[in-house]
Amino acid sequence: MLDLDLQFFAAGGDGGEKTEEATPKKLEDARKEGQVAKSQDIGVAVLLTIFFAYMKIFGGMTSDRILGVFKYYYGHLDEYAFDFNVGRAMNALTFGGREMLIVTLPIMGMLLLGGFVANVYQVKWQPTMKPLQPKFSKLNPISGMKKLFSKDKLFELVKSVVKLIVLFYVVYTSLQDEWGLIVNIYRLDLIPAVSLVVDTVLNTGLKICVVFLIIAVVDYMYQKHKFRKDMRMSKQEVKDEYKNTEGNPQIKSRIRNKMMEVSRRRMMQSIPEADVVITNPTHLAVALKYDRDLAEAPIVLAKGADYLAEKIKNSAYDNNIEIVENKPLARMLYYNVELGDQIPPELYQMVAEILAYVYELQGKVS
Repeated sequence: MLDLDLQFFAAGGDGGEKTEEATPKKLEDARKEGQVAKSQDIGVAVLLTIFFAYMKIFGGMTSDRILGVFKYYYGHLDEYAFDFNVGRAMNALTFGGREMLIVTLPIMGMLLLGGFVANVYQVKWQPTMKPLQPKFSKLNPISGMKKLFSKDKLFELVKSVVKLIVLFYVVYTSLQDEWGLIVNIYRLDLIPAVSLVVDTVLNTGLKICVVFLIIAVVDYMYQKHKFRKDMRMSKQEVKDEYKNTEGNPQIKSRIRNKMMEVSRRRMMQSIPEADVVITNPTHLAVALKYDRDLAEAPIVLAKGADYLAEKIKNSAYDNNIEIVENKPLARMLYYNVELGDQIPPELYQMVAEILAYVYELQGKVS
């Protein structure tokens, strides 16, 4: 008969089933490691959409600039052929470079901005270099084979197949709509023929971009769902994290008790300095001291309830300190005045009468 430890199986070996949502600390640690919910398709789809939309809107201006450059060079061929020098070469390069910058800078700026916004929208702004650091665990062939046949790879394969099917369908339907003009393109002049090809490419590209954006959004939603699922924690992991961040509750309780014990000992040591102890008479005890050189009003040196009150009274007996029973005053002092604080003005009269009585008993007043 085998002796099995059923608790081992109940715990799952690693703290149990991961049923708890990730804590903010775990999500923050994962972000620092570069682990975030991110879809690569979002960035690609956004960049393609920006490019085709820009060319659709500003394509005419762009083509005019490019044709202007060719016309400029073509119109000055005879000058360059018979009198080419450094000055003419610099003029030609300056003109061409300036025109190309005018053409390319807007689209490049929009592409950079679009890529930046697409990434920041997904992962927020927290740069980290940790994903670029080499990890030898990634070189493990066994884990590599497991990832090759994982559910994520199957999803990526299905997504790629869907992209190809959609791409083929969009291109086919777009060409079908323009097929009558395309087959007769040889009958058109150069400029109308080029315009037809460019318009067909741009319209097809925009349709593809819309579909790719939809696929990218679906992929992003899947990646977020997968990330939340991967980040889940077991109940034991949540407890361990709490202990590591907030401290072990048992240790914190022992520290708190130790601090209270030290504070109580210091309080008991100050009782011999008291002028009077006011009691409830059995449940509460408050020790007061008045020294006009130290404070304007009497201060509470010690206070306690039940067992601690009994200890305060015993210490008062041992040190010949007067004990006065006054239930209302004892309750007000115990519940409203902290250790080391002066009594409030509304209690001056009551405490003054008691101190006068005590001083008279001790012969401190004539």
